[in-house]
Amino acid sequence: MTMARGTVRGLIPAVLAAVTLAGCSSSTGAGDDGPGGPAASSAPAKAAGAGAEKAGADETGTDKAGAEKTGTAATKVAEKGGQVGGAGSACELPVTFDIAADWKPRGATMNPDPELAEVLAELSEQGTVKVACEVDAKPAGNIGFLRVWQGKASEDDPRAVLKAFLADSPNGAEAATYTQVTAGALAAAEVGYTTHSELLDEPKKERAFAVVTPDGPVVVHLGGMDTEEHTAMLPAFELAKKTLKPRR
Repeated sequence: MTMARGTVRGLIPAVLAAVTLAGCSSSTGAGDDGPGGPAASSAPAKAAGAGAEKAGADETGTDKAGAEKTGTAATKVAEKGGQVGGAGSACELPVTFDIAADWKPRGATMNPDPELAEVLAELSEQGTVKVACEVDAKPAGNIGFLRVWQGKASEDDPRAVLKAFLADSPNGAEAATYTQVTAGALAAAEVGYTTHSELLDEPKKERAFAVVTPDGPVVVHLGGMDTEEHTAMLPAFELAKKTLKPRR
């Protein structure tokens, strides 16, 4: 028997608590879907239009621009609640960016439970990057994470990093649309795409942007339990993209 959506939502936090990456919460931070995968308590914003490019093993396709771009121009930017990336913050990264009010960051570490170690090791790496930080939306009332993935320095440009990221998505990646954007003052690539939620047995939207730094590429990814949660959390994604800076 299929459980009602409300019942599933009620079970999500407990289920995720058993498998999520462990970490330490920050007192200055600001929100869950599974690893690989979160602004102020804002109203759901309009999501960008669906893309047309298949992702995964398909390496073809063109960038979209103008009205078709994946950037969420109509999405509000969340209220700032803190910052991550700098020395002494919950997550030290090659970049810094603002996080939404009430969202809580934590550095990603592996759970020592030997029964979960192998599974978590696989979930913590996608494409050419590994999870370095996650910002939990649950304290702000949403179920999802804004996750930061970091890789080793390479010759890959931001779009190549994203294509490898999607090609290794554990739940597949379809209808992917890539756009050249800026993250703060850095050149970046952004992608909007659809995956399949095994828990709810339905498609859901996800989004990510990537930049390249001297210390390696950085991917900032927003998933969500479902498309509704994802859409509600887009202002936090926009805040991160707007305020991202190279760490000094």
